[in-house]
Amino acid sequence: MIVTVSPEEIGAVLARYLAAAPHRGLATAPLIAALGMSGDVASRRTFPLHVTCSAVVVDAVGDVLMIWHREHGRWRLPGGHIEPEDPTMYGAALRGLEAVIGVAWYDTIPAVPDDDVPVDVNVHRVPASSVEGEPSHVHADFRYAFMADRGGMSVAGNAGTAFSWRPPYELLSPRFGASASRGVRFSCRGRSAKA
Repeated sequence: MIVTVSPEEIGAVLARYLAAAPHRGLATAPLIAALGMSGDVASRRTFPLHVTCSAVVVDAVGDVLMIWHREHGRWRLPGGHIEPEDPTMYGAALRGLEAVIGVAWYDTIPAVPDDDVPVDVNVHRVPASSVEGEPSHVHADFRYAFMADRGGMSVAGNAGTAFSWRPPYELLSPRFGASASRGVRFSCRGRSAKA
């Protein structure tokens, strides 16, 4: 599978993220090392590490949309692997959002217009999946912020999948919850939740 998002593009976006959040350099070291090796880290078939993209969807009151991941038994952000048709990582996050919860890209507003710097890059271990036939591996998840109206939200394609709007302090980690909360306050100030 050939992915259009190149390692060079991933490196450039990561550099912009680290310029804004230099204290996160150590946490992204596994991704930096993987980018220094040969291999397509945008492909889901690259092990032990590949890049994923998620959407941090924020509503008008600052709650964040979370999806229940049945296989792993936990709440997570909507998103997933980069696909060959994705022109950018930002685009992959939007496509993943639309695929999971039926929110079209034109129903979202970038939290920071014309800016493809993610609000977080999280490097974390993913357990082996018998469903996908994948060994335990590492995701370097680029998380992009979007605003959306709660109305019209439905989980696309998976009748048994649950979603919930959760306050930032309940998110994946205390560090991410705190950074999302700060980003939410900044990005929502004076903005409409829908275009």
